[in-house]
Amino acid sequence: MIEAGDRVLLIGEGREFFVKAGPGTLGTDKGQLDLSPLVGMNGGDILTTHSGAKFTVRIPRPTDFFVYGKRSGAPMLPKDIGLVIAYTGMNHNDDVLDAGTGSGISAIYFGGVARSVKTLEIRPEFSLLAKKNIAEAKLANVEAVAADFLAAEGSYDVIHLDLQILPEHVTHAYTLLRTGGYLACYTPFLEQMAIVIDAASGLFSEVHTHELIEREMTRSKRGTRPSTSVSHSGYVTIARK
Repeated sequence: MIEAGDRVLLIGEGREFFVKAGPGTLGTDKGQLDLSPLVGMNGGDILTTHSGAKFTVRIPRPTDFFVYGKRSGAPMLPKDIGLVIAYTGMNHNDDVLDAGTGSGISAIYFGGVARSVKTLEIRPEFSLLAKKNIAEAKLANVEAVAADFLAAEGSYDVIHLDLQILPEHVTHAYTLLRTGGYLACYTPFLEQMAIVIDAASGLFSEVHTHELIEREMTRSKRGTRPSTSVSHSGYVTIARK
């Protein structure tokens, strides 16, 4: 059941709106939407504008926060986050340390999978924004902290780094990982990727790097073919302790 202040998607009439349930109205080209009745509704219910246009209520998922969440920069793409989850085997028994929080999008995805997620961001203003996104995603198992990864303590099953990685970051991650755990490093450039591989190869039992490529398919009356948009986004190195 939707509560006051919850984020909600309204879908219909060729439009899509990301709103908060509670007092207030939203003006659209299809009429005024009173947002108060959203409180107490459920996904799939219908909200109608004053002019009779109907919008279906949708409960947001992590993919929606990727699209609509407030950003402090460019977050990792869903396909890249998915590779991290898949190749580390992240699951409900895992304690995850995420560093380089940014807008908190990766942490939101991880929070839907892992037992606990602690995400570190050295820039306080970015961490504050991420906290707001995480709170709107209603993830009580995700904690955002404004701190330097190199000062992190504790013991974790998966560590994810999305920052300007230096050899000392890889070494510190090794000390924090439980035996059998995974380090996942996202790097946008080959030079950063090489730093990670060189630092990890002397410590971890397994080190594998994957280029992140995706081709969306398009279909028209003329035929079906891969999209011409850029498909490469970066590299992820997975290392196991």
